[in-house]
Amino acid sequence: MNFYRSILAAALSLGLTFSAAAQTAAPAQQDPTAPNPAPVHPELKGVFEDFGGEAGLTALMDEFMVVMLADPRMRPFFENTDQPRVKRQLVEQFCAILGGGCTYTGRDMKSAHAGLKIDRADFNALVEDLQVAMDRKGVPFRSQNKLLAVLAPMHREMINR
Repeated sequence: MNFYRSILAAALSLGLTFSAAAQTAAPAQQDPTAPNPAPVHPELKGVFEDFGGEAGLTALMDEFMVVMLADPRMRPFFENTDQPRVKRQLVEQFCAILGGGCTYTGRDMKSAHAGLKIDRADFNALVEDLQVAMDRKGVPFRSQNKLLAVLAPMHREMINR
């Protein structure tokens, strides 16, 4: 793993999946101080295509869930959640971020992760699983890194232990 990817992996991990896992609870108020969890980056439209568009993101999230459920570090966060909802909201989030024209309907990262007791190790494990899923789906390395760079700052709202 190169230095750039290592930094992004450390910064990204929880944002993507723990957020969605938390969304199976009753809807919480949006935190008006929390950053936008799906900022649109139209300049990443080419990256969206590298992911295979919305259909590719859907396939990626199917694989991501398989990887996380097989990972004993991640399984407790996802085995008793509404997995179709988790995957759907991750597709929405990634699609919106990558300029694919989707609208993210989930909660902000701070609200979504409140009470989950997520630490740095959890966060890192999630990033590792996402990278495994992206590799398995043939997402080009450079495109993976472009997405991770946008997602990385979200770790500030997710790590809460």
